[in-house]
Amino acid sequence: MVPRVFTIRVPATSANIGPGFDVVGLSLSLHLTLTVTVPATSQDSPYQPPSLTYSGEGADEVPLDAYKNLTTRVALYVLRCHQVKYFPSGLAIHTKNEIPFGRGLGSSGAAVIAGVLLGNELGQLNLSTERLLDFALMVERHPDNVTAALVGGFVGSYLKELDEEASEAASVPLSEVLPEYPLDAGEDWGLNPPVPPFGIGHFVRFGWSQSIKAVAIIPRFELSTAKARGVLPTMYSRKDLVFNLQRLAVLTTALAQSPPDPELIYEAMKDRVHQPYRKALIPGLPEVTSSITPKTHPGLLGICLSGAGPTILALATDGFEAIAEDARTIFKEQNIEIDWKVLEVVGGSMVHDVIAETP
Repeated sequence: MVPRVFTIRVPATSANIGPGFDVVGLSLSLHLTLTVTVPATSQDSPYQPPSLTYSGEGADEVPLDAYKNLTTRVALYVLRCHQVKYFPSGLAIHTKNEIPFGRGLGSSGAAVIAGVLLGNELGQLNLSTERLLDFALMVERHPDNVTAALVGGFVGSYLKELDEEASEAASVPLSEVLPEYPLDAGEDWGLNPPVPPFGIGHFVRFGWSQSIKAVAIIPRFELSTAKARGVLPTMYSRKDLVFNLQRLAVLTTALAQSPPDPELIYEAMKDRVHQPYRKALIPGLPEVTSSITPKTHPGLLGICLSGAGPTILALATDGFEAIAEDARTIFKEQNIEIDWKVLEVVGGSMVHDVIAETP
């Protein structure tokens, strides 16, 4: 076997972007990067289990056991769906992570996409983008973050209505797709996972004005997606749904116009489906989104909750520091400290072979 070193680079993402709940996503310039070494081995060599190391955000939290780590478990799922039972002997993976955990910037989606790409590369499967997305959606179940992380840019996505057989496969519990490996699991444990149906998710890229950057205002506390989803109602009024649909239809075009129209975008980024219900989980959210406006902060276009939060995303062409520091002042009144970053909208995931230099 010929040795190989390659990298996998997956961007952070922000979902919803105001009215686009579970529909739109945006890829941002924070990255999860895997450096993967597959050594040359002979058939006579004893099998060596994978070695994982990790640095950056979440380094104290991430399991370094390949059968417990989310990324490598997803990779093994992809491999076993293609009759590849095990990781290569001596596999070594170093992960460098810039994406904060539990902040609404797509950390879990990035880990899932990294795992799908890792499985594809280790098995030399040559899966299409659409098929990679199928595998991601068997794990993540919501298309907005994983689609943006995979293909990049400003993306709209939906889950296809499947036939009865495919629907049954796509609704398999996550515990069966990514089982918790018990301590006494042997080599042949969990070899036959459910294979995803074809064409679970579909997407389209929207245009994006190159003048627009994203200010990520990141409170220093985590908020789980499950908790943020738990406060949402199961029924909505027609008035609120129409409110969001009208704004989303405008927003997907308005963010591509040059120069962007602040008044149009600010109104189009308002939401009645998820942000009003999550304000109790994020003290300061209503004050930030209502008091920081294009009139008070020239350069601002719109402001919203990033994904499930608690990060707030401000889209702007200028005045980034004033936007972020005024948000800091509002959050301090709630005894919450923040960090902030100015981020670019970037392309999707990339895989590169690392070519060793000839001495």
